[in-house]
Amino acid sequence: MSSAPFVATIVNGIALILLSLWGYFGGQGSLTALIPMGFGVAFLGLSPGVKVYNKAIAHVVAFLALVTLSALVPPFLRVIGSGNTLGIVRVGGMLLTTAVALGFYVKSFIDARRSRQASELTADEE
Repeated sequence: MSSAPFVATIVNGIALILLSLWGYFGGQGSLTALIPMGFGVAFLGLSPGVKVYNKAIAHVVAFLALVTLSALVPPFLRVIGSGNTLGIVRVGGMLLTTAVALGFYVKSFIDARRSRQASELTADEE
């Protein structure tokens, strides 16, 4: 099994935390700027389960990534409309890291299913 989902979880968690803090202290000052930080903390907290390939935790993390991605779209559209370049970079970075992480989770699920099916086929042949 690949360690890519674990690394993606760590990178995404750290990115969400840092970019969220940048949004809060870099001028926005709104508490809503810290919401992605909560998601980042959750990703970091769940990362040990991803590292040991815990199936339930992996599915929770994938769902959390999907929720995070969905939650970041409205602020991204708003910041694009405002023309705030730093905001676009900040929220776009959060969207990008979350989308990439979600891609790694989906690939991991597909690989696990293929591996399971291949081992079932080999067991049936014996």
